[in-house]
Amino acid sequence: MIAPTEETEHNKERKNAMQNEELEIIRMSEIQMREVEWLWYPYIPFGKLTIIQGDPGEGKTTFALRLAAACSTGTAMPGMESLSPFNVIYQSAEDGLEDTIKPRLTEAGADQERVINIREDKKSLHLLDSRIEKAIVRCDAKLLILDPLQGYLGERIDMNRANEIREVMKAIGQVAQRTGCAIVLVGHLNKATGMSSAYRGLGSIDFRAAARSVLVVGRLRKNKNIRVIIHDKSSLAPEGKSLAFNLGNEDGFRWLDGYDEISAEDLLSGISSQQETKTMQAEEIIRTMLKDGAEIPGEEIVRAAARRQISRRTVNEAKKNIAGIVSRKVGTKWMWSIPNEDCNIAEVSSDEE
Repeated sequence: MIAPTEETEHNKERKNAMQNEELEIIRMSEIQMREVEWLWYPYIPFGKLTIIQGDPGEGKTTFALRLAAACSTGTAMPGMESLSPFNVIYQSAEDGLEDTIKPRLTEAGADQERVINIREDKKSLHLLDSRIEKAIVRCDAKLLILDPLQGYLGERIDMNRANEIREVMKAIGQVAQRTGCAIVLVGHLNKATGMSSAYRGLGSIDFRAAARSVLVVGRLRKNKNIRVIIHDKSSLAPEGKSLAFNLGNEDGFRWLDGYDEISAEDLLSGISSQQETKTMQAEEIIRTMLKDGAEIPGEEIVRAAARRQISRRTVNEAKKNIAGIVSRKVGTKWMWSIPNEDCNIAEVSSDEE
C-alpha cells in the first residue's frame, strides 16, 4: 500500500508531466476529404500498405516482380488502367540482385533504369529505417516492394508480439501516406492449415490489420503450373475477382482467364474435383479430346462441355488458356487441335465465332 505522502508526491509528478506534454487536437470539420488513388484498382492503393502472401515457391515473388516490371514500363496488369511509367524500389532479403532479381526483371521486360535498390551491403534495411522514406522522396518512387516482410522487421522486433508489430506497421503506413507511395509487403504464410485465411499470415495478425489490401498467392493442387491470386482483404473498395497466371513449364509466364470462382480457403486447402472451377473442367475436356494430336470440330467439344453444364463462353476462356491450341476452318467447320511440334498446321482462329 502506498503511503499518503508518497501518493501525493506521485500525483504531483504526474500532474507536472501532463502539463509538460504538448496536446494537439483537430476537429473533423477541419479535415479535407480526398479520394483514394489507385495503382491497380481494387488491389493496390497508392499511399497505403498492401500485403502479398503465400507459401514459399508458390509464385508471390514472381507476381511482385511482374508488378514492378509493369509499373516501370507503364504496362497495364489485368484490369488495370493505363499509367505512365514510374520508378519502383524493390528490396529482396532472400534473393541475389545479380543472379536472381535482375534476370527475372529482364525476362519480365522491365525498364531497369526505373527499378531501384537501396544498398544493404553495409547496413541492413528495416521497416523503421529512415532510408526508406528518403529513397522514396529522392527517387520519386510510386511503388516500394519489400520481399519478404519478415526479413525487414529488424533484429529487435518479435513478429508475434502484437504491441511491437502495431508500432512498426503504423510507422511504415505513415511513410506510405506521407509520400503517396504504394508500399507492398511480401509475406510468408504459417503452417496452420485448415484455419481461415485471415489467420494464415506468418506472425501477428496485426500485419494483416494494418494493411488496406491483402492478396494471397498459391498454386492449384490439380495443376501445379497454375497460380491463383485471391483478393483476401479490401478495406477501401469491393474485393476484386481472383486472377491466375501460368508458371513453371515451357509456356512461361502468362495471364489466364476463368479462375475468379476460387476462394482463399479453397486455394489454401487444395481444391478437390468437386470444387474445381468450370474453366478447369473445360480445360480438362479440351486436353482429353485433343490428346495425341487429334483434330476435332470445336462444336463437338462445346457439346461435350454442355453435357457437364459448362457454357460455350467458359469453353472459349479455357481454350485461350491452353498454349499451342490451333483452330482452322475446314469447309464450314472450325477444327481444333494441339499439334505436335513436327506438325505444320497454320493457326487461323481470328474469324471463329
